[in-house]
Amino acid sequence: MTLKDDMKELSETLQRYRDEARVHLHLARQDVKDEWDDLEVYWQRFRSKVDDIVHDAEDTSQETRQSARELGNELKQGYERLRKRLK
Repeated sequence: MTLKDDMKELSETLQRYRDEARVHLHLARQDVKDEWDDLEVYWQRFRSKVDDIVHDAEDTSQETRQSARELGNELKQGYERLRKRLK
């Protein structure tokens, strides 16, 4: 093979790798965005529960408090997963 042939082959291989990486990157971004959108729904529910607890602190049931804690822990785990994926 000549140098010209070697460079052409290398260029084609790199182009294929680049194209594959671009597709994977796009899919990864969409996957992360989907997870973010799911977390936003949980965030809104969590904020609503926290607002209820703060507004009616003395009248808030133990069940509502526990529900808010569980939702907060789920959110925390979700955000931690997202942070790891973005690193």
